[in-house]
Amino acid sequence: MALSIEKSAKQKYLDLEFWFHRWKLARKKGHFSNFGEQEIIEKYIDRLSIAEQSKTIVDIGAGNGTRMSNTFALFAKGWNGVGIEYDCRLAAKLANIYKFYPNVSACRCMVTPMNVVSLLEGYSIEPNFGILSLDIDSYDLAVLDALLAKFRPRLVVTEINEKIPPPIRFSVNFDPDFKVLHHFYGYSLASLESVLTRHNYLILELEYNNVFLAPAELAGDIGIGIEQAYREGYLERADRKEKFRLNEGMEVLHSLTPEAGIEFLDHFYSKSRGKYEIGLD
Repeated sequence: MALSIEKSAKQKYLDLEFWFHRWKLARKKGHFSNFGEQEIIEKYIDRLSIAEQSKTIVDIGAGNGTRMSNTFALFAKGWNGVGIEYDCRLAAKLANIYKFYPNVSACRCMVTPMNVVSLLEGYSIEPNFGILSLDIDSYDLAVLDALLAKFRPRLVVTEINEKIPPPIRFSVNFDPDFKVLHHFYGYSLASLESVLTRHNYLILELEYNNVFLAPAELAGDIGIGIEQAYREGYLERADRKEKFRLNEGMEVLHSLTPEAGIEFLDHFYSKSRGKYEIGLD
């Protein structure tokens, strides 16, 4: 009898917790991403018929699961997959959020170019899965390159270092002890070109600091070039200086020649020399 009462009380508590969770989500009115990435993803789900091919999501750098999340709205609609986060505090919150979604796994792991493939295989992620969101604020380009060598997600959204304009190629080298420094993380949009060519992906658009990619065979004729993506998605956005106030000290890059820009960055990143690649097309 006592066990039955305890079980009933526990179930009522879980039910109450679930409805409190749903109430908090309702207050957000279904919007979770930072700059509208969620809506752009939904646009391409329709345009490229992604849901008809796969409803699996991989979110690398998932944070706490909801704040500035590109993927949570889809998980809440019944998509399946895995969210991966290394920060232990955020990973605990991630697991607490995902417990309401039985088809979604939370994983605490430091993703590297060496383990990303085996990690996804361990979660039985299909080769042509639906959506990849990648944002680890470090050696993202190397992880993306390694992942695309084995998997072919139908849509990729990945953060870039938006401050560095084409044609400057900048990317952080893999370092297991990497720590984010002032503006030192990720990769420039121009650095993405070699990965796009190697894996036959196209740019769909840039939304400030997130670039959207798709396999060439799926994107067809809607792909755009790096210069156009950067200009339309970041440089010419009327509100970018308001949204990215911390980039003020890097604005000079838009008035320098590419060669002078590299010299500026080499000086700016002088404490991190040997930990990044930089050059021109």
